[in-house]
Amino acid sequence: MPIITSAKKALRVAERKQVFNARRKNKIDSVLKDLKKLLKENKVKDAEKMLPEMYKAIDKAVKIKFLKKNTGARLKSRITTLVNKVKAKK
Repeated sequence: MPIITSAKKALRVAERKQVFNARRKNKIDSVLKDLKKLLKENKVKDAEKMLPEMYKAIDKAVKIKFLKKNTGARLKSRITTLVNKVKAKK
């Protein structure tokens, strides 16, 4: 346990951020999981409707600096490529 006051505050801040970061990560992971599940079932229309939700989750993560800017762009690009690949097969 921290002894110095500033270290105690840093611990409180870190614990609070941990909650927000976990929430943000869970949102991205759950949307990604649902999207991949739809693509596996060849429900391209539903997957395309879910893309904006995925973009929103990634953009919010980038906004609070949970993800770096280029990482967010890369994730969005890969998801879009995945959807387009399944769409082309169909």
